[in-house]
Amino acid sequence: MGLESYPRKGVANEADERILMEKRRANVTTWDASPCLNATINDLDLSLFKHYFLPKAMSEADLEADNRDIKYQLSSFGFFDTRYDCPTNAGVLFFAKNLRRLVGGAYVQYVRFAGKDRAADITAEHEFKENLCTILPELDIFIKTGIAKRRPIPVSALREEMVADYPDWATRELLINAICHRDYTSNGPIQFYEYDDRIEIENHGGLYGRANEQNFPNVNDYRNMVVAEAMKVLGFANRQSRGVLRVQRDLVTNENGEAVFDFGFQTAVLVRVMKSLRGDRLIQSAIENGLLMAENEGKTPQMAENERKVPFPLPIIRDVYSAIKQNRKIKYEQLQDNLGIGETTVRRCINWLKDNGYISKEHAKIKGEWQLLK
Repeated sequence: MGLESYPRKGVANEADERILMEKRRANVTTWDASPCLNATINDLDLSLFKHYFLPKAMSEADLEADNRDIKYQLSSFGFFDTRYDCPTNAGVLFFAKNLRRLVGGAYVQYVRFAGKDRAADITAEHEFKENLCTILPELDIFIKTGIAKRRPIPVSALREEMVADYPDWATRELLINAICHRDYTSNGPIQFYEYDDRIEIENHGGLYGRANEQNFPNVNDYRNMVVAEAMKVLGFANRQSRGVLRVQRDLVTNENGEAVFDFGFQTAVLVRVMKSLRGDRLIQSAIENGLLMAENEGKTPQMAENERKVPFPLPIIRDVYSAIKQNRKIKYEQLQDNLGIGETTVRRCINWLKDNGYISKEHAKIKGEWQLLK
């Protein structure tokens, strides 16, 4: 036994502290890898494990060759503790039939406020309280359809631009990070709050391990190693410590500005993302240029004038112009038959295209061919 193994007096230097910390952490099981002693294998939805998780974690050949008891299959991924004959906390998080009964705070609370603070009226709320195998795909769809609000806005008569209040990938990544890194010993949910001008995600559990305010997000550490690895298997995490950097890039590209991480709560982290105003700006420009009809009550005279400039939905105009581009000799009757619209509508479309510089006003047709300007 070397001299370095004996107790000694003196002040520990940085290297000594690092060695002590590594030894301490090596002998401590993380919460997600610990046995959930009040659960049994009957509390797990084993069909989710067999038919959803395993096919993503193993090749078809390996699945066919794996004849082990399901407890050992679960154990190989950190979802079951064979010593205590019960699921681990991670196994409960991913496959529990009734997760809230076993882990009280393991859910995501979404609230939509009709204002800029929590004093405003609540217009929508929902709790994502099932196991992670169930809610992760649900959250993915919810963000794409309910939060991102992607929609096309015309920037010219024949071209649209897709805009979103929040980029869906970046929003999902922030929420997935909260689920992966939260402290599940807390009874409070992950708060996913949407306001008129921003979204906020508040997550229980501060920065963990090597990560601190000075080196975040370049240095990462995992409070829940089994959870992180399982999320990677399911395709919801990459474990490459670059997610936040990509999030910031996507947010800036979408004109949201960078997400603000507030670590001042000690036991929680708050992430704030401002709503992109790009869509509102493009909509206003489209109204002013007569590309959109204002739908609000109390329209200004200018808005009413803009409405008169666009006689019907722009897709009909685009269809007419596209048909003309494909067949420069197409006749009015053919446009009617091919597009299923009346003669009056065709002529109004043609007049709109002339007035807005897409077709020559003076010589719309020369030698039987449409003269296109754009």
